[in-house]
Amino acid sequence: MGKKKKQAEPATRAFHIRKGDTVVVLSGDSKGDPGNPRLGKVLSVDRKKWTVTVEKVNMIKRHKRATGPGKEAGIIEKEAPLHISKVALWDAKAKKGVRVSVRRSKDGKSRERVSRVSGDVVGA
Repeated sequence: MGKKKKQAEPATRAFHIRKGDTVVVLSGDSKGDPGNPRLGKVLSVDRKKWTVTVEKVNMIKRHKRATGPGKEAGIIEKEAPLHISKVALWDAKAKKGVRVSVRRSKDGKSRERVSRVSGDVVGA
C-alpha cells in the first residue's frame, strides 16, 4: 500500500461579494417570495469554503450548555453560511440581484464594481 494522495484544497479567489454588501438570496429555504426578495447584509465571506454569512438569513438553532458559573444555557439562534452561488449583489436602482463587472475608476487608481444591468457603481 502506497501513501494516500493529499486532496487539493478548493481554489481561493476574489469574489464580487464583500463584507458589508447588501445581497439577495437566489435559492434555498431562505429565498423569500416572488415579488418580495429576501435581502440581507453580508457579515462574513469565507474564500476557502466559498461561503457567505448573511444577516438574519439561514438561521439555525444550537443548544448551548452552561460551561461555568454565571454562564447561561439555552437555545441560541445564529446564521449559518450559504454557498456564494446562492446570493447575488443587490442593485437598488434595478431592484434586483445583478452580476457585476470590475472597472477602473475615473482617477485610474482604484477599482469599482459596476452593475451589468444598470451600469451604475454597486456596493461602494
